[in-house]
Amino acid sequence: MAHGVAVAALTHDDRYRVMRFIVLCHRWVGGIAGLLLAVLGLSGALLVHKDLWTVVSHKGDAVVQSGQNVGRLVAQVMTETGKHPQMIAFASPSFGVDRVAYAGGAGAYLDQTGQLLTSWSSDWARPELWLVTLHRYLFMRPAGETVVGIAGFIGLALVILGCIAWWRTRQTFEFRLWPKRMSRPAIIRQHRDLGIVMTPVLLLSFITGVLMVFRPLGGLALGPGAAQVIDHSLRPPHFQSVKIGHDLNWQAMMETAREKFPQAEFRSLALPRKGSGLITIRMRQPSEWLPNGRTMLWFAADTGQLVEARDATLMPVQARAFNDIFPLHTGKVGGIIYKLLMTLSGLTLALLGFLATWTFWFAGGFKPASKKKPQKA
Repeated sequence: MAHGVAVAALTHDDRYRVMRFIVLCHRWVGGIAGLLLAVLGLSGALLVHKDLWTVVSHKGDAVVQSGQNVGRLVAQVMTETGKHPQMIAFASPSFGVDRVAYAGGAGAYLDQTGQLLTSWSSDWARPELWLVTLHRYLFMRPAGETVVGIAGFIGLALVILGCIAWWRTRQTFEFRLWPKRMSRPAIIRQHRDLGIVMTPVLLLSFITGVLMVFRPLGGLALGPGAAQVIDHSLRPPHFQSVKIGHDLNWQAMMETAREKFPQAEFRSLALPRKGSGLITIRMRQPSEWLPNGRTMLWFAADTGQLVEARDATLMPVQARAFNDIFPLHTGKVGGIIYKLLMTLSGLTLALLGFLATWTFWFAGGFKPASKKKPQKA
């Protein structure tokens, strides 16, 4: 009762100001959300083809994956550079050079014999690196990943609500890549009709993106007990924190990995972080969809002795399904047709997001009733 009296007590000017504030908030929030989704869509579409447009020589070289050759490269990197890198990402069939990453964003590309091709002191020097940071973290590592996940939820809700809104106007459906006019009604019509056509791939992009950011949801989606299964499968073995040994036999480690998994590709080697005492080698077996694989080997950082080897193909079904979310999101499985579908998803999201921002900020948006001038007596 008191609330109703308070609202009734507002003057016409007060009500106008309240409505104006609500409309301005609606326009700014809607415009920012559209712009954010557009940036994520465009950056995602570019990242689907990252290996293709990355500029570096020798990227088309055939990949040599013997334990001896890869071990020799690792030993050279660890001894010749004067400081240990955080990670070495090994050459793959789609990108035939090795990438070395140091603390602070510094890094280098090497050919498979260890020859330096190019180096940089910051991720900003390489578009293929800062674009990943933009798409995954919005340049706000690590908190930005949560913002991206929330944006994914917003996009998922918009797709569902858009389908409901389109159903009422389905008889006027007309497929258009671009609106007839840059007016609000024309943009809304094109937005709905294009969105309904692309709904399946947009849903796939949003759902897989959200599940990657919020891992507990991935466990929930994959059935009872999945969260515990996934956590157990991905957790490294327990090992005390130790310093890296001075005379580690890097080549022996790589040859051990090759003996354990003769058909697998070497994907990366990472040195201990956050109090861990383990050197981690990731490999990818032929049946794995995940580009970096989830076949793992852990070696003691002080002695180089093998602590544990884990075969991804023997993981429980729920853990293997969780590993497949990333390649489904990034277009790393299914060949060129699936890549094109995910590219189209990203470009569509970029177009719909930018046009939505245009309607909120430049095409009028929702306007409150104009302030009436008081009549003269």
